[in-house]
Amino acid sequence: MGKRKSTAKPPPKKRMDKLDTVFCCPFCNHGSSVECRIDMKNLIGEASCRICLESFSTTVNALTEPIDIYSEWIDECEKVNNLEDDGA
Repeated sequence: MGKRKSTAKPPPKKRMDKLDTVFCCPFCNHGSSVECRIDMKNLIGEASCRICLESFSTTVNALTEPIDIYSEWIDECEKVNNLEDDGA
Protein backbone atom coordinates (compact mmCIF):
# COMPACT_ATOMS: atom_id res chain seq x y z
CA MET A 1 0.00 0.00 0.00
CA GLY A 2 1.28 3.41 -0.97
CA LYS A 3 0.89 6.78 0.67
CA ARG A 4 -1.83 9.11 -0.46
CA LYS A 5 -0.65 12.08 -2.47
CA SER A 6 -0.87 15.25 -0.47
CA THR A 7 -2.40 18.26 -2.17
CA ALA A 8 -0.34 21.41 -2.15
CA LYS A 9 -1.85 24.38 -0.34
CA PRO A 10 -2.70 27.30 -2.60
CA PRO A 11 -0.42 30.32 -2.15
CA PRO A 12 -1.78 33.03 0.15
CA LYS A 13 -3.59 35.89 -1.55
CA LYS A 14 -1.71 39.17 -1.79
CA ARG A 15 -3.29 42.11 -0.06
CA MET A 16 -4.12 45.16 -2.13
CA ASP A 17 -2.46 48.38 -1.00
CA LYS A 18 -4.81 51.03 0.35
CA LEU A 19 -5.47 53.97 -1.96
CA ASP A 20 -4.90 57.53 -0.78
CA THR A 21 -7.76 59.63 0.52
CA VAL A 22 -5.78 62.88 0.91
CA PHE A 23 -4.32 64.66 -2.13
CA CYS A 24 -2.54 67.80 -3.38
CA CYS A 25 -4.78 70.80 -4.19
CA PRO A 26 -4.81 71.82 -7.89
CA PHE A 27 -5.38 75.48 -6.96
CA CYS A 28 -3.04 76.23 -4.05
CA ASN A 29 -0.62 73.28 -4.65
CA HIS A 30 -0.60 72.55 -0.93
CA GLY A 31 0.23 68.89 -0.37
CA SER A 32 -2.15 66.70 1.65
CA SER A 33 -4.82 69.38 1.88
CA VAL A 34 -7.60 67.91 -0.28
CA GLU A 35 -9.81 65.44 1.51
CA CYS A 36 -12.38 63.30 -0.29
CA ARG A 37 -15.63 62.22 1.35
CA ILE A 38 -18.22 59.85 -0.08
CA ASP A 39 -21.85 60.00 1.04
CA MET A 40 -23.38 56.75 -0.18
CA LYS A 41 -26.79 57.63 1.28
CA ASN A 42 -27.16 60.64 -1.04
CA LEU A 43 -24.77 59.29 -3.75
CA ILE A 44 -22.56 62.38 -3.57
CA GLY A 45 -18.77 62.55 -3.48
CA GLU A 46 -17.01 65.71 -2.40
CA ALA A 47 -13.38 66.77 -2.58
CA SER A 48 -12.47 69.92 -0.63
CA CYS A 49 -9.25 71.76 0.20
CA ARG A 50 -8.71 72.75 3.84
CA ILE A 51 -6.34 75.60 2.89
CA CYS A 52 -8.00 77.53 0.03
CA LEU A 53 -11.53 76.16 0.67
CA GLU A 54 -12.07 75.12 -2.96
CA SER A 55 -14.41 72.16 -3.38
CA PHE A 56 -15.79 69.83 -6.04
CA SER A 57 -18.86 67.59 -5.91
CA THR A 58 -19.88 64.74 -8.15
CA THR A 59 -22.25 61.79 -8.22
CA VAL A 60 -20.91 58.43 -7.07
CA ASN A 61 -21.82 54.76 -7.31
CA ALA A 62 -20.97 51.69 -5.25
CA LEU A 63 -17.55 51.27 -6.89
CA THR A 64 -16.37 54.87 -6.49
CA GLU A 65 -13.18 55.45 -4.50
CA PRO A 66 -11.74 58.79 -3.27
CA ILE A 67 -9.11 58.74 -6.03
CA ASP A 68 -11.93 58.68 -8.59
CA ILE A 69 -13.46 61.87 -7.18
CA TYR A 70 -10.07 63.61 -7.16
CA SER A 71 -9.35 62.46 -10.73
CA GLU A 72 -12.69 63.83 -11.94
CA TRP A 73 -11.86 67.17 -10.28
CA ILE A 74 -8.48 67.32 -12.04
CA ASP A 75 -10.14 66.42 -15.37
CA GLU A 76 -12.72 69.19 -14.94
CA CYS A 77 -9.96 71.72 -14.13
CA GLU A 78 -8.05 70.74 -17.27
CA LYS A 79 -11.23 70.93 -19.36
CA VAL A 80 -11.99 74.46 -18.11
CA ASN A 81 -8.39 75.56 -18.70
CA ASN A 82 -8.48 74.22 -22.27
CA LEU A 83 -11.75 76.06 -22.98
CA GLU A 84 -10.22 79.33 -21.71
CA ASP A 85 -7.12 78.80 -23.91
CA ASP A 86 -9.30 78.17 -26.98
CA GLY A 87 -11.47 81.22 -26.32
CA ALA A 88 -8.57 83.63 -25.83
